[in-house]
Amino acid sequence: MGAQVNPYLMSEDARAQAKFYIESLGGEILSVMTHEQMGAQHEFKDKVMHLSLVVAGGNSLLMADSFEPFTQGRGISLSVTYETDSEANEAFTKLAVGGNVKYPLELQPWGMLYGELSDQYGVSWMITAQPSTGNPNQTN
Repeated sequence: MGAQVNPYLMSEDARAQAKFYIESLGGEILSVMTHEQMGAQHEFKDKVMHLSLVVAGGNSLLMADSFEPFTQGRGISLSVTYETDSEANEAFTKLAVGGNVKYPLELQPWGMLYGELSDQYGVSWMITAQPSTGNPNQTN
């Protein structure tokens, strides 16, 4: 099959949330389309209808502003695996700003670094990496 799954995040402020992810994970916004750009002339015309960005080395995320009252849920987590523990530690630290760390980024019994958090927008992230060869208990 030729299908591809892309995470699509609904947001109270897609532009601000996308900027936060770019600052935390690296990347860029590829496109932003408002409802007005698609011809809408209603009270939501300035809201983001579709935003496309790449983060953490080329991974696609799609976003839009929500029309309905926004509720944060725990039904899905975004998982990012880094090649180095220093990259993982940097992303984890930045994503944690204003958020809630569930599991600190630490060496796990199965031999990988793993940490889990909810960012300031309520999105759950699982960050993993192979530990450095120098000291398996060091995460940076």
